[in-house]
Amino acid sequence: METLNEVRNRYYKELTENIMPFWLEHGLDRKNGGIWTSLDRDGSLIETDKSVWFQGRALWVFSTAYLKFGKKEYLEAADNIVGFIDKHCFDTDGRMFFRVTADGRPVIKRIRYFFSETFAIIGYASYGRASGKTEYVAKAAELYERTKAIRDTPGILTPKFDSAVRPMRGHADSMIMINVISELREASEGCREYFNAEIDREIETCIKYFIRPDMKTVLETVGPDGEFLSEHFEGRIVNPGHAIEGSWFIMNEGLKRGNEEYIKIGLDVLSWMWDAGWDDEYGGGIIQYRDALGKSLSEYHQDMKFWWPQCEAVISNLMAYSITHDDVYLEHFKMVDEYISKHFIDREYGEWFGYFHRDGTLATALKGNLYKGPFHIPRMYMKAIEIIDSL
Repeated sequence: METLNEVRNRYYKELTENIMPFWLEHGLDRKNGGIWTSLDRDGSLIETDKSVWFQGRALWVFSTAYLKFGKKEYLEAADNIVGFIDKHCFDTDGRMFFRVTADGRPVIKRIRYFFSETFAIIGYASYGRASGKTEYVAKAAELYERTKAIRDTPGILTPKFDSAVRPMRGHADSMIMINVISELREASEGCREYFNAEIDREIETCIKYFIRPDMKTVLETVGPDGEFLSEHFEGRIVNPGHAIEGSWFIMNEGLKRGNEEYIKIGLDVLSWMWDAGWDDEYGGGIIQYRDALGKSLSEYHQDMKFWWPQCEAVISNLMAYSITHDDVYLEHFKMVDEYISKHFIDREYGEWFGYFHRDGTLATALKGNLYKGPFHIPRMYMKAIEIIDSL
């Protein structure tokens, strides 16, 4: 039976000999700067537009990998990407685009969301630490305050649903911000108490509105006061991978600050959402969606197995095991690790497949698109190594 130290060594090898080289070879645009993510199975480019989400995400990945492992090619990649972000990813109003051409001309700006900004914040913060260019930490902090104002000012973000008819809250906003602020705090000296309070605000929002002990679930969309919108598809939807990701964000904050309440909440969420998400019926893996009341779902991909929920289940179960030393979490980690090895890792061309049908058959062989690129997978390997090293 493989020991955790052997898992650690395997993960380091996968990260440094498979995942990172794949994106360095096939993703980096050495002419225009930035990174492409829309790659076919063999790494060939199948869409020349660039995801602005992934400029920030990849900047974080390469910067963080450099901080951890010191490989100069990682910092060189980060240098390439940060210049593209600075030159091409911001509109004149300070908001960021969602999609740009290969040479940086705007294609789509999604004014309803602020996720391009959140990923740029973590990218800038980590790059500032990795490069020693402290002005990028300042840029990250300024962009955070701008994003906070965008969120908090009525009328800037156009709601998806008519707010006069059906006002709603979404779990994603606060869940993502827990991690964003945590990354910014790591890079910022003298601001720890401020960022602690900001994280507390986001966690309390999750607890107040979305985390439901009475239902043993996490709702993705609720009414303005946390009402369960049981008559609507959106109100009943449960996203196990998303909630599991949030569980380790909350546990991680509890660990950093010795907050037992946060640790307990994170462990509870992981337990509920593992039970909801792990698909014993069809050979394992975390399924994409469930309905909170067990009704039929409307999303066409509701029963698929995507790459990123598996990544989050690895991190969260390892973190839970490191806290509790309860073998149930170690067993769950091994289950998802085996599922990943069996299905997702492409031993022929490198990297991971991203999308499987429920029965484990491959849905598409591509390695990336505007939503899949170097983020969840390298973060999983890096965080898992960090957790195992702490044991």
